[in-house]
Amino acid sequence: QVQLVEFGGGLVQAGGSLRLSCAASGRSFRSSAMGWFRQAPGKERVIVASISWSGESTYYAEYVKGRFTISRDKAKNTLSLQMNSLKPEDTAVYYCAARSVGGGSYYTEERNYDYWGQGTQVTVSS
Repeated sequence: QVQLVEFGGGLVQAGGSLRLSCAASGRSFRSSAMGWFRQAPGKERVIVASISWSGESTYYAEYVKGRFTISRDKAKNTLSLQMNSLKPEDTAVYYCAARSVGGGSYYTEERNYDYWGQGTQVTVSS
């Protein structure tokens, strides 16, 4: 059974940092693009960042660019999101996602991903 499990969410003050991790099991995603999405209360789920299989191509949504960094460890089958200078508007449930095949570039739409984690809550207080 393929699983993506997120870790690292929590409560942090504005200006602080958090590091999210996503552990994949059941299959290797070393040849697949992966990404992070988030969903704030009452809003749709949106892209945060995406990374190609090699890690050489990355995408960041404008609202996190310069503050968040996506990375992956293919050997460990993990995905990470370093979040700095957090703002209250970053409060959301964060989801890890992976494609079943294909990963030469990054992907920014939900329909591009086949596997999803259960999400981890990030709350930024002002």
